Amino acid sequence: MATSAELHARRMAAVPRGIGNVTAIYPKRAKNAEIWSEDGQRYIDFGAGIAVVNTGHQHPRVVKAVEEQMKAFSHVCFQVTPHENYVTLAERLNAIAPIAGPAKTMLASTGAEAVENAVKVARAFTKRPGIVSFSGGFHGRTHIGMALTGKAVPYKKDFGPFPSDIYNVPFPNTFHGVSSEQSIDALKGLFKYVADPSSIAGIIIEPVQGEGGFNIAPFEFLQALRKLCDEHGILLIGDEIQTGFARTGKMFALEHAGVKADVVTLAKGLAGGFPVSAITGRADVMDAANPGGLGGTYAGNPVACAAAHAVLDVIKDEDLCARANAIGQIIMDRCRTIQQSANLNCIGDVRGLGAMCAIELEMNGAPAPAVTAALLKSANARGLILLSCGIYGNVIRFLPPLTAGDDIVREGMDVFEASLAEAVSQAG
Repeated sequence: MATSAELHARRMAAVPRGIGNVTAIYPKRAKNAEIWSEDGQRYIDFGAGIAVVNTGHQHPRVVKAVEEQMKAFSHVCFQVTPHENYVTLAERLNAIAPIAGPAKTMLASTGAEAVENAVKVARAFTKRPGIVSFSGGFHGRTHIGMALTGKAVPYKKDFGPFPSDIYNVPFPNTFHGVSSEQSIDALKGLFKYVADPSSIAGIIIEPVQGEGGFNIAPFEFLQALRKLCDEHGILLIGDEIQTGFARTGKMFALEHAGVKADVVTLAKGLAGGFPVSAITGRADVMDAANPGGLGGTYAGNPVACAAAHAVLDVIKDEDLCARANAIGQIIMDRCRTIQQSANLNCIGDVRGLGAMCAIELEMNGAPAPAVTAALLKSANARGLILLSCGIYGNVIRFLPPLTAGDDIVREGMDVFEASLAEAVSQAG
């Protein structure tokens, strides 16, 4: 049996360095909110595959659905021989997505594909080229996804030139001094000085930024954005790839603001770890592309669709929206308590929506990426998987599976606090 260290040495020799690794932990098995490595060490998983296994590792209902589908058939290309699982999943997403009026859904394989196709349908429907995104946003590593992403390193470095007619404005972030009014003013300035609104097909936004630092878009800002889009005939594209499927305490984060999008992109938590994504939008928008203009060989794979159906059933039957709020409360309460600790005076901000929670680390009023890196290393050594994010690399995000019990969430927070204390002492 190879050890994690041996596997990592092989990985370094065989896999490009451009694919980063948060840890050198190689799982042998996993269940719910726990992972056991090839070395036999147990880890509490506060990453959930980056908000993918919201229903936990190896949920029995997901496993059963996949096994049953595999016995029937594992793959047919939907464009050649359509299958019921795809159609039924589209119907279910049409019924629950935060879209005004009749909706239609196309399936893809990744979040980046979802974003690319959202841009395609927006341009096809409006006959306009321009797309607006926000600083700190992350929309994928494909070319349009990179152009939309509001963080240069590592996502854009050395990969240009990028597609034209992509514009970026500041995301509202009160902790960093950008108000909703300033963000809207920047958007209006863009329309006045750079790109006439009649040339803009869509505005894409994450209701809670993922890689950007778990920054929550103020609800009044999302409402103002919806109004601005309506005024200019611009489509509002909600990137719910990380926020979707109960993570924020509602099925979709836009619901907190009472806002309907014209198109939403969905992935990550949709299928419990199986590769399927979705673009759900107004029926008239989704029908704008000509036949053959949309699709993909693996898009809507039958096994992934079966997993997605099971995930949707589990979210409903186990009330994972309520569970997300309960988990988030445990994490937020503990982080606020730690924030007041005299010997751990390094948490500048605590924020979260449901079980999508984060802290921003500062030392002497400045971002503290070194403390963040030390914290991650210490947490790994103590048996906890954590993820960082943020434009300064100084944000810790908490993403436990929504099926995690209170005991394991509290155990994970105990490890987090001890790891933070060690990281601060090293920086001291």
